[in-house]
Amino acid sequence: MLVKSLKRFAIAPLLLALASCATAPEEKVSLLEQVKSRGELRCGISGRLPGFSYLTTEGTYTGLDTDICRAVAAATLGDPDKVDYTQLTAAQRFTALSSGEIDLLSRNTTQTLSRDSGGGNGLVFAPVVFYDGQGVLVSKDSGATTLEDLEGESFCVGGGTTTERNLNDVLQARGISFEPVKFETPQEREQAYLDGRCAAITADRSSLNSSRSGFENPDDHVILDEVLSKEPLAPATVDGDDQWADAVRWTVYGLMSAEEQGITQANIDEQLASATSGADQENAALRRFLGIEGDLGSKLGLPNDFVVQAVRAVGNYGEIYDRHLGRGTSTFIPRGLNASYTDGGLHYAPPFN
Repeated sequence: MLVKSLKRFAIAPLLLALASCATAPEEKVSLLEQVKSRGELRCGISGRLPGFSYLTTEGTYTGLDTDICRAVAAATLGDPDKVDYTQLTAAQRFTALSSGEIDLLSRNTTQTLSRDSGGGNGLVFAPVVFYDGQGVLVSKDSGATTLEDLEGESFCVGGGTTTERNLNDVLQARGISFEPVKFETPQEREQAYLDGRCAAITADRSSLNSSRSGFENPDDHVILDEVLSKEPLAPATVDGDDQWADAVRWTVYGLMSAEEQGITQANIDEQLASATSGADQENAALRRFLGIEGDLGSKLGLPNDFVVQAVRAVGNYGEIYDRHLGRGTSTFIPRGLNASYTDGGLHYAPPFN
């Protein structure tokens, strides 16, 4: 009887251990490791918004949003060209991210509580890359200068977006009657406006600026001075993967910090040489930032020189902005809030230490 009891006590822990092994969930592999293993970053973009993401006649994508994808690819894979772009509509973007179709969403997406929360879309936002606001575009011939001038008129708007909700909120609060005409893509919205189906288009002011740049006579259309909302546009990753979110977040911060320090695509190698054996070799903060010493990159699962790789590929944030939205481009937007904090803007990178 004693032997049987002893056997029961000996077998019980073994059975519990086996049951535990059978039910233990598999350890989730971070997207960072998946991207490295795959050798390619899958990035969701609009692909139809000049200045932010746009397919050129040469068959390549260009814009601020696509350069964020390229910077992340350079930081994680050492090659900015290892990006597989997926064009997404506003309705498709969050499903594509949550389903794993893309690794990173870099598609003029506004950071909001509902999108950020676990009870909402469950996104994790990287730093804001463009501070925007919703606006209204009208024909110059309409003579409209305020929202009140558009009483009873129709507005072309993206259906199922924060833009549609903001329009309802603002015009209802001000007692302005209107008719929303909803579309899925900016191209449908623009064509309807040009065909006279709507008296106005409402969207982020940056988007309206991009749309107007493609019109046959851009100067015949104006964006009203009134701003309907705050629209902080930021890249996003899926919730629950801190390592991947950190890698994306600090790559973007690296672009901003490089601008603060005057480190550019043109002088990055000179900066490295100076910090390694030249006049700046005693500058410990610069040496850490450039990955010459310390282990900041490895803390993120990235090479210690990940910022160098990103800046060498696309330049600092200011260079990216000037290349796609700066003076002399067809999509020119004054930097304003999108300047570095050192120039009175809102972009501000935390310390790299």
